[in-house]
Amino acid sequence: MANVPADLKYTRSHEWVRVTGDVATVGITDHAQRELTDIVFCETPAPGKSLKAGDAAAVVESVKTASDIYAPVSGEVVETNRALADHPALVNQDAFGQGWFFKLKLANPAELAGLLTPEQYAAQISGH
Repeated sequence: MANVPADLKYTRSHEWVRVTGDVATVGITDHAQRELTDIVFCETPAPGKSLKAGDAAAVVESVKTASDIYAPVSGEVVETNRALADHPALVNQDAFGQGWFFKLKLANPAELAGLLTPEQYAAQISGH
């Protein structure tokens, strides 16, 4: 099966969410970074920015294309991954770890229930 960590929630647009207390860390999935190929630029949202679920929050550019990264849940940006500015390839190397994009203080934790489970996301990317 594809690399789909069991401790995360997922979106249909290939973002992942790891919740610790009332903070959600957001990145793109291993599947998404493989589809994009070599990532050459990442733009993250400014700390303090308020986002609603579904808002375009960040940008990732690869040698093939540029894509928006969407906020999976609503909240306020409390931290961004500054390392991505100098090392965007971290997303390719460690999509579920050092390649995270931003952290949100959850505005509505109930929104997490609307995200995909690891099993649902694995089924989506396998075409089942």
